[in-house]
Amino acid sequence: MEKPQIYKIYINEVEVILKPSGSVTLDDTVSSVSVVVKYTGNKKHLLDYINILEKSLKSEKLIIHHEDYLKLKADFKSHFSEIEAAGGLVFNEKNEFLFIFRSGSWDLPKGRIENNETKKDAAMREITEETGIKKLTVLEKLMITRHTFRSNVGKRIIKKSHWYLLETKKQSPVPQTDEDIEKAEWMTMEKFFSKKRKIYPNILDVIHTQDTPEITNKVQIKIK
Repeated sequence: MEKPQIYKIYINEVEVILKPSGSVTLDDTVSSVSVVVKYTGNKKHLLDYINILEKSLKSEKLIIHHEDYLKLKADFKSHFSEIEAAGGLVFNEKNEFLFIFRSGSWDLPKGRIENNETKKDAAMREITEETGIKKLTVLEKLMITRHTFRSNVGKRIIKKSHWYLLETKKQSPVPQTDEDIEKAEWMTMEKFFSKKRKIYPNILDVIHTQDTPEITNKVQIKIK
């Protein structure tokens, strides 16, 4: 089956979806949490949307569509530079997952991919550097997430993050404090969601992959 054309990215925690006009559904147009707009073909109009989203949270989702999806995607990305990162959702034999707390939000360990480094190697290196956890085994690629931020000189950047499911034996985590990581903790998903926690929506997307039968079964098999 052909993979649907869709580009998903978070801008200031708002979900932005780029898609072909023919893929816009009735649910998209009637949803109370979505705003649907048609791209005019003028790149400045895309920049206007980006500016609005960076300044305020007007909706939970913005869907931008155009007959020429590839043009829409290219024009959107022309307003940004892109960097790639890798990270992971790590679990142990006690069905606990590894979380970090950084800059006021709960997060998953990840970091920028270095030159001549594979995505998997980068994920394992970053997890070890940020949490001290070693002897990791990559089981599955979970997904790619994208979000935007501004550099220290104001340049717009897309961070494209590659996420993996990994396993290891339980070890005592050590947070990398020089990267502003205050905590690194093992928690079951039940414990993690037992209280209200601030967490970025793209990180929630990664965490919720373990709700799928394929990932849940893989974790259950490994922890027995």
